Amino acid sequence: MSEAMGRLPSEPADWITQAFKRFMSIEAMAGAILLGCTVVALVLANTGLSEAVTGFWEMKIGLQAGGVEAVRSLKQWINDGLMTLFFFLIALELKRELVLGELRQLRAAALPLAAAMGGMVVPVAVFLLVMQGGVGAVGWGTVMSTDTAFVIGCLALLGSRVPETLRLFILSLAIFDDVGAILVVTIGYSHGLNVIALGAAGLGLAAVWGVARFGVRSLFVYFALGGCIWLAFDLSGVHATLTGVLLGLMTPARSWVSDLRLHAILDRVTAYPPGERWEAGTRARGDLRRVGVAAREALSPIERLEILMHPWVAFIIMPLFALANAGTSFGTVGFDATLTLAIVAAFAIGKPAGVLLFSFLAVRLRLAVRPSQLSWGLIASGSLLTGIGFAMALFIAERAFAPALQDTVKLGILIASSVSAAMGLAALA
Repeated sequence: MSEAMGRLPSEPADWITQAFKRFMSIEAMAGAILLGCTVVALVLANTGLSEAVTGFWEMKIGLQAGGVEAVRSLKQWINDGLMTLFFFLIALELKRELVLGELRQLRAAALPLAAAMGGMVVPVAVFLLVMQGGVGAVGWGTVMSTDTAFVIGCLALLGSRVPETLRLFILSLAIFDDVGAILVVTIGYSHGLNVIALGAAGLGLAAVWGVARFGVRSLFVYFALGGCIWLAFDLSGVHATLTGVLLGLMTPARSWVSDLRLHAILDRVTAYPPGERWEAGTRARGDLRRVGVAAREALSPIERLEILMHPWVAFIIMPLFALANAGTSFGTVGFDATLTLAIVAAFAIGKPAGVLLFSFLAVRLRLAVRPSQLSWGLIASGSLLTGIGFAMALFIAERAFAPALQDTVKLGILIASSVSAAMGLAALA
């Protein structure tokens, strides 16, 4: 049998779809598109189109039925709704690494976890030290997070010059503190808790666990339950994006069909002679359908959902978030220099210092193990990239600061992210 017969039939449209798949597989592309959308948002915010663009993102969209309404601005739907899928993907990646990846060993996972904790605690201390209790000090949560998409883009630009151990360390760190950031939003910036709605969210999570134990495998069922849980959290006063984190961590990491069973099912189908008719109701048709299910379920739900969602999050949700949130009018009067300085110092100095200090302490206290290929010099250089806090910082800032301070905060985030990216790339190159 020729090698060509082992492939799917080709079609004229394949040259487009294959090129698109290759484009999406380049890690740096997601970061480049995110950067491009940021530049577009900044340009539009400083032209005569500024008011029209702001009006577009503040346009109200939703449904109203009787006394119940779900109406928000387009920007809020992106920040509260679509970003839930971003956090869901982050939680999937974290669980995959902890259950199936290089972080299966507790002491191996402890190193990026300790680094993430340092990268959250020390920047907050630097921020509060510079602010001295001034206006805006309440927004301390803004300086805690690392932007995973931009960090991935920077690492991809460096290519083989970045050892795989450093890549895993930085990405695991970024995922840990993204999860930490959403917990900060939930705990620190949620108000007026509705206990009944919170209980409904808990029941929804219990229902997800129950149908999973019962053996339901339909993604539609889980997405429907996820939507109900999101609404319950939203009504409870807890930030609804927590739904993504919890459901991601609850997603099974093991495949339903083992490799041995998959091969046995494939063998049954290949045993039929060529030309066999796959008619409905025949045993051959049933075996053929079983192959499709087995091939799909040979991948764990975590892996299938990552494959499904990554392009949507990287190439649609995050660029939309940047367009809706990154616009800063540099002509606005009343910038708070102290607040801008506090944000820049927290990200560009506090982040790498915290990552390096807590990593060193974890290893010295024998709580974590440092791979031999991951030198302290590499950790110090890579930690500079963790000061890129762009998307997550904007996400938290939207909730933590008064509208009058938003432009000041965005300016600080943009400066800090640019400086951190430049320093990290220079140090690692």
